[in-house]
Amino acid sequence: MENESSNVSRAGEIKNLANEAFKAHKYGLAIDLYTQAIELNSQNAVYWANRSFAHAKLEEYGSAIQDATKAIEGYYRRGAAYLAMGKFKEALKDFQQVKRICPNDADATKKLKECEKAVMKLKFEEAISVPESERHSVADSIDYHTINVEPKYSGARIEGDVVTLDFVKKMMEDFKNQKCLHKRYAFQIVLQMREMLRALPSLIDVNVPDGSLLTVCGDVHGQFYDLINIFELNGLPSEGNPYLFNGDFVDRGSFSVEVILTLFAFKCMCPSAIYLARGNHESKSMNKIYGFEGEVRSKLSETFVELFAEVFCYLPLAHVINQKVFVVHGGLFSVDGVKLSDIRALDRFCEPPEEGLMCELLWSDPQPYQGRGPSKRGVGLSFGGDVTKRFLEDNNLDLVVRSHEVKDEGYEIEHDGKLITVFSAPNYCDQMGNKGAFIRFEAPDLKPNIITFSAVPHPDVKPMAYANNFLRMFQ
Repeated sequence: MENESSNVSRAGEIKNLANEAFKAHKYGLAIDLYTQAIELNSQNAVYWANRSFAHAKLEEYGSAIQDATKAIEGYYRRGAAYLAMGKFKEALKDFQQVKRICPNDADATKKLKECEKAVMKLKFEEAISVPESERHSVADSIDYHTINVEPKYSGARIEGDVVTLDFVKKMMEDFKNQKCLHKRYAFQIVLQMREMLRALPSLIDVNVPDGSLLTVCGDVHGQFYDLINIFELNGLPSEGNPYLFNGDFVDRGSFSVEVILTLFAFKCMCPSAIYLARGNHESKSMNKIYGFEGEVRSKLSETFVELFAEVFCYLPLAHVINQKVFVVHGGLFSVDGVKLSDIRALDRFCEPPEEGLMCELLWSDPQPYQGRGPSKRGVGLSFGGDVTKRFLEDNNLDLVVRSHEVKDEGYEIEHDGKLITVFSAPNYCDQMGNKGAFIRFEAPDLKPNIITFSAVPHPDVKPMAYANNFLRMFQ
């Protein structure tokens, strides 16, 4: 009995340390400490609920959901995790439970009403949706040539049909000064990208000649001023200085429109100057929650919301550099034996499914132990070094480069050096304190040269400024 009392007391002390780590945004440390508290006193529902919230802060929604089921308070946390995954109907059930248990809780009542509105909107959109076979592209209704550019407009202009370096430089300078690009030119860029991307395979082979370089960047997440810093550190994209941006260009950061138009403009200017891969955030469900849809609606128009959603479906899913380095946003697969030809044959022209190869390419994460396990995000899976080794051997490859996860130093080398995570959004969401990184590969040896960098100042527009109102309640 005395030992049990001691455990309870010690657990409380550790929980207080975990709370301090959480307040300091050290969410990984907080998870470790809450785990220690749970091991000493697993009956305290607060420990489970608090650890669930820490997992959610690291976007580990699968783990957040598991912890949430351990406590009554977990209904609230689990609802937030489901919401963050775009699973509105599941979230509604949990908030209904919160309301049932705490009928007089004003905060719970407010969140339940917001969730009910989100589900009602989803049902309405489903009711009015057009069958795929009858659906027409919004691009068919757009003729940017007929859009008038007002005489008072002083921003960047595309002369004729060719996007030039001078135009891109002027556009970036305007963006740095928080000026908008005229819709006529924004339409031109996105529509040109649509035609270019539609013609590409799902897996792109990138050839880097001997003595030449390719720079691989990870998630940018709407952090435009950090993107500009990458170009200042490493040079602008060009045929002689090509880049590969490995997905998650948008969401979270509140300058996502500026980021995507800049990347698309460079691709239009010189297709071999920049390669773009799809991330899990290049999707309707993520954009609806994490800010891009609201930002596009605010800075451009509703038509652009539809157009970007379509164009994102045309982005390639992975790249192979000189037949040796496999580059993908998320990770590897729930089954062995997947060949590059299987990836190349994927029909990617759709919203990401919740299972299968395409889902796993966009969502999966490496794990430090062997084999496979459930995803901490609730989508995709976790895979060990043995899975990475077999995939590389099966496809005569040397290295996997992926993104998808914030890392303190901007990168992490795992799986006996056979897998590198690269993340290029420093001080992610203005609170994580991480560095950003990019990787320079020089042919023929393709030895990764990792460059790290810190965040730069940006105008006082908070992350998630355009995000779903409901989700902002949990930030």
